[in-house]
Amino acid sequence: MGRKRPTIKDVAARAGVSIATVSNVFSGNKPVNADLQERVRKAARELAYEVDRAASQLRSGQAKVVGVLVPDLDDVFFTSLVSQIEVLAQADGYDIIVASSRDDVGIQHSRLRAMLAWRPSGLIVVPCSDAVPPVLAEEVARLPIVFADRVPPQGSVVDTVAIDNRDAGSIAARHLITLGHRDVLVAASHLSISPIRERIAGAADLMRATVQREPTVIELGSNAERGAEILRHWLERHERPTAVIGLTNVTTLSALSALAQLRIDIPDPVSVIGFDDYPWMSARRTGLTAIRQPIGDMAAAAWERLRLRMAGEAEPPRAIVLGTSLQVRDSTMTLRAPPAESAAPAPVRRGPVKLRAVKDS
Repeated sequence: MGRKRPTIKDVAARAGVSIATVSNVFSGNKPVNADLQERVRKAARELAYEVDRAASQLRSGQAKVVGVLVPDLDDVFFTSLVSQIEVLAQADGYDIIVASSRDDVGIQHSRLRAMLAWRPSGLIVVPCSDAVPPVLAEEVARLPIVFADRVPPQGSVVDTVAIDNRDAGSIAARHLITLGHRDVLVAASHLSISPIRERIAGAADLMRATVQREPTVIELGSNAERGAEILRHWLERHERPTAVIGLTNVTTLSALSALAQLRIDIPDPVSVIGFDDYPWMSARRTGLTAIRQPIGDMAAAAWERLRLRMAGEAEPPRAIVLGTSLQVRDSTMTLRAPPAESAAPAPVRRGPVKLRAVKDS
């Protein structure tokens, strides 16, 4: 006969506390002082006790579970975001359910329906489009929800956490302009996503205002191999740019792959700025200059907003916007003979930007 599974009663007896105290330690329903918490957790570890989430849900009517939905679990940005949210949630006594929409509106709807069936305490969602998922429009009145990274451009009915995407595009363009670059190629993922359009607009605004040029924009999608094929095909048929900006880590990989396939060295003759900043970018023989997103801060802000909403905060929706930074390495260089145009900055015009997107043909 197998060993009997320890119960909450066993933990209470070993810690010398009441069953209610043990319950409050693991549920967080009522505060418990630090000394008692440590006694209870120590007893639980010694007994190899695990909280029965199903029984807890039956008693409370709600699982101490949070759903996290992202567009693509193959994308290291999203897996990093999920990983950090998971650590924060666990510290507050929550488990998380993770799913991917595969950047498909229909799959997104199905995944959200499945998550809602768990009766979660809240959701953190990275939508796969600019629109608020219809299934969530029905839930916002009762369920705490936070949107992260991709924020509806017209505003949101829930809390949002994102970076200043327009400024990120400006930072990348400013660095290249300072180095004398005028012929810049922007490797975008999907122009249907507002953060991507904002990054392009930031770069285009600055280039127009300073060097009277606009970047060429190529839409590569969110698959690195397919993106590399599209970009390689384009490079074979057009005059080579002096610099490339990858607007996501996936399009950055696509750009690096396409240049490698054509045996085009970095940074001479082509400088490259990537997006997101991961260890592999500095571990390369030619370290990659990159826009760094504060993923840790984004995860912390999203979790804090959700935690406060789950605790009952009823204030109007908040929009949190975080800044990015430029990590300069060896993948960008000053042109040997900069063009004659002046790079003296002029006032940046804000407003709609006409995008010249190029697709594979």
